[in-house]
Amino acid sequence: MMDIKYDESGLIPAIAQDVGTGQVLMLAYMNEESLKLTIETGYAHYYSRSRKELWKKGETSGNLQEVKGIYLDCDRDTLLLKINQVGVACHTGEYSCFYNEVKAYDDIDNTLNELYKVIMDRKINPVEGSYTKYLFEEGLDKILKKIGEEASEVIIGAKNNKEELIYETCDLIYHMTVLLVNEGISPGEILEQL
Repeated sequence: MMDIKYDESGLIPAIAQDVGTGQVLMLAYMNEESLKLTIETGYAHYYSRSRKELWKKGETSGNLQEVKGIYLDCDRDTLLLKINQVGVACHTGEYSCFYNEVKAYDDIDNTLNELYKVIMDRKINPVEGSYTKYLFEEGLDKILKKIGEEASEVIIGAKNNKEELIYETCDLIYHMTVLLVNEGISPGEILEQL
């Protein structure tokens, strides 16, 4: 194996990242044996510092991590696992362990990501009677039809007044985000093109 720098306990931090969205899901530790098992099986295995034993992520919960790539950082002391996450990564039931924001940022990137997360959650955990659930059930054609309607309403709103333009733009952004979730495209992929 490559020249990996383990710490004095024989461990190396391993960051799990959703291969599709780029979202960081969790941080755990690996030793040489867990890394070897991960490479051999294609599923993430970690070393528990508290229990002092190896564990396969999702072995009891079913929330497995299928490893699509393993990267070593430039200092060779941290691993990045690009994974397909089955279910959620966090033991709390959250998709990512990184859901406690230390500082709120008032920017478009954060707002779009939050909206995306809410809509993704509605797709994964549909709420009976929810409009979002209805859109996903009706499928791509219905979502596209609504985007066309909302785009027309933005044009009309712009001709009328500022408040109407703001309201209709919010509707359009919501429906566009439903489309992104439906098609598996993250806000980050869109923002990279801007």
